[in-house]
Amino acid sequence: MIKVLFVCTGNICRSPTAEGVFRALVATEGLDGRIATDSAGTHGYHVGEPPDRRSAAAARKRGVELSDLRARKVRPGDFDEFDLVLAMDRGHADILRRQCPPGRADRVRLFLDFAPELGAKDVPDPYYGDGDGFERVLDMVEAGARGLLAHIRQTLL
Repeated sequence: MIKVLFVCTGNICRSPTAEGVFRALVATEGLDGRIATDSAGTHGYHVGEPPDRRSAAAARKRGVELSDLRARKVRPGDFDEFDLVLAMDRGHADILRRQCPPGRADRVRLFLDFAPELGAKDVPDPYYGDGDGFERVLDMVEAGARGLLAHIRQTLL
């Protein structure tokens, strides 16, 4: 079983969106018995809360359900449990690398490294914005999810 953890700040916008999109893609491809997902935040601001209602609504419009997800904070054991710990931006990656135990740093990656065609490193935080920020995040996450699944198929499965 390949295990993937998606990480943002509070685990209510970007990382649950990435988890939901990737989880749906994995299920569509018939790999849900071989790839497991979770998401977490670098900070515990929203522990136990569901995803932001705007994230959930935007995802639902694209057929992705996030309602079963609940925010949690990254735990020390995550670096042992997960094969990939994917940061939604470079700030998260820096925090994760500082928390990471020796010998596990190779598991911490930027999520958008799996979507080089976007020419971006960071998934922007839509929380304080308005307009189409949540749709933009979904576009980026969908590209990253496709690239991530291709990577897993080529290197880990």
